[in-house]
Amino acid sequence: MLRKFSNSRTLEDNIKLGVLTAFSGGMVNVASLLIFFSFSSNVTGHYAILASEIVKGNLYQTAIVFSWIFLFFFGSFFSNLIVIHLSRVNTYLAHSIPLVLEIICLLSVGFYGQFYYRETLIETEILLGVMLFAMGLQNGLTASISNFAVKTTHLTGTTTDLGILFSMFTKREYRENKELRGKAKLLSAIATAYLGGAIVSGFLYFYTGFQVFYLVSIFLTIVIFYDWYKIRFSRFLALKRRNNY
Repeated sequence: MLRKFSNSRTLEDNIKLGVLTAFSGGMVNVASLLIFFSFSSNVTGHYAILASEIVKGNLYQTAIVFSWIFLFFFGSFFSNLIVIHLSRVNTYLAHSIPLVLEIICLLSVGFYGQFYYRETLIETEILLGVMLFAMGLQNGLTASISNFAVKTTHLTGTTTDLGILFSMFTKREYRENKELRGKAKLLSAIATAYLGGAIVSGFLYFYTGFQVFYLVSIFLTIVIFYDWYKIRFSRFLALKRRNNY
């Protein structure tokens, strides 16, 4: 999932990456909505809030909402910065670091929320900022390494693309197009995984509270170690073949 970059990736690579990260994105967004009454996996709504706060002249709230949008932007920026500068050194490492940083952010939110959170406004604003940065990291990574084919923290573009694709499938020539069918399969898998993660998170929150962020981190850890295992296994097979000769 993380070893390959851009056009060298297969549909199966993108589906695996998309499903696991979309599932975690859905979990984070619903947990954020239930705990903080705000979305954290996308910034579409925050742009509208920013505009309304500017019109109202609320300077403090304008600064806070702008900082949330910037943190999502910076997460995506920083994620791609790591990818483009470290990929030549070690592709797997370059693609893993943004997820490691995301896991650290989510674990920090879960730990602070479980043991220290007092539901003050400033705490809520900071924790939301951390989560938006984490989601920016994830979305920037998946979009960057998949040549913009995989975006897993929000479904606006995904739903739009699915609508376009299914309208195209009303014509036989498009239904028989392997590339279009593959894209529809990928987007459908991402949408389904995101919804599944959101539903699971909604149920789990009532039993685990902030600990739901630990569970999200487990899914992201699976993404990281899946490729680590594949790399080690490939090296083991190569060494075994060499020894046999």
